[in-house]
Amino acid sequence: MSKSGTEPERGGGLGSFERYLSVWVALCIVAGVSLGQLLPAVPAALAKLEVAQVSLPVAVLIWAMIFPMMVQIDFAAILGVRRQPKGLVITTSVNWLIKPFTMFAISWFFLLVVFRPFIAEDLARQYLAGAILLGAAPCTAMVFVWSYLTRGDAAYTLVQVAVNDLIMLFAFAPIVVFLLGVSNIIVPWDTVALSVVLYIVIPLSAGYATRVHLIRRHGIEWFDNVFRRRIGPVTPAALLVTLVLLFAFQGEVILNNPLHIALIAVPLILQTFLIFFIAYGWARAWKVPHPVAAPGAMIGASNFFELAVAAAIALFGLQSGAALATVVGVLVEVPLMLALVRIANRTRDRFPERLALQVRA
Repeated sequence: MSKSGTEPERGGGLGSFERYLSVWVALCIVAGVSLGQLLPAVPAALAKLEVAQVSLPVAVLIWAMIFPMMVQIDFAAILGVRRQPKGLVITTSVNWLIKPFTMFAISWFFLLVVFRPFIAEDLARQYLAGAILLGAAPCTAMVFVWSYLTRGDAAYTLVQVAVNDLIMLFAFAPIVVFLLGVSNIIVPWDTVALSVVLYIVIPLSAGYATRVHLIRRHGIEWFDNVFRRRIGPVTPAALLVTLVLLFAFQGEVILNNPLHIALIAVPLILQTFLIFFIAYGWARAWKVPHPVAAPGAMIGASNFFELAVAAAIALFGLQSGAALATVVGVLVEVPLMLALVRIANRTRDRFPERLALQVRA
């Protein structure tokens, strides 16, 4: 029985790389900030390569991160998602009925109450706006990395992300408008639409075409045992290069606001763990298989930071507190998500292990 398209195998040698991924992430953050300070012309030139405020270099790297996931998806498996509706119920409920409002509540409490002696009220409200933008945008691209690292069901993860993307097209603006308490916020719809095309449609199409071509030419056994092992290390390598670029772009902002960075990070960290455990605990109570439960919890815990950063810049300006808050979201997300990956992998035995979608008999 072949299970291609449901659970990614781990390529040879990748395990040791993943084991020290936190160390590599820390080094990439240092390298990125250093690059921005020592060779500012490099990130400045790369920052100009964008469309609708979406960075094209970052988009290419995200393709490299998620293509190894996309190429493993058997589209016949996607039809089987109807046999596991619980995963979709959990991820959509948590992301749209819980997450934006807990982000607002936690961030408001800390930024405007607890940290009031340290942050001016006007600036605190700008930080709150950035947090709201993060909370209203569940992860779209990076979740495929977290799904890979937790041995998630690739086809089901795609469905979860696609459903959330569809909802985001209609719900992002109303939620942000409601939580900010204003009625004239212009959401960059071209950024939303372009991001979906860049991070889902293009790599998915390329992955499908590559999969079909390789299986026809070499057979399913070669695809499973040779190609997937070779392409496996591409995902974490692209993740590290992406981090270098992101922190090269934002290094100046981070260095100029060390105290506020730490204060903004507090509610974002608490929110991340809270949402993860709500979704993960719900999935366990419902006996959802681990390959569905783990990625579903990761979608809500992580954020679509590309959209949040772009929206903050478009709505409030590059030097605004809202933009800074979204950058802090980028800063804390990867280490936090790696910690949650470890938690998910260590608690795998508490969930059913059967795959969500049966592809072949």
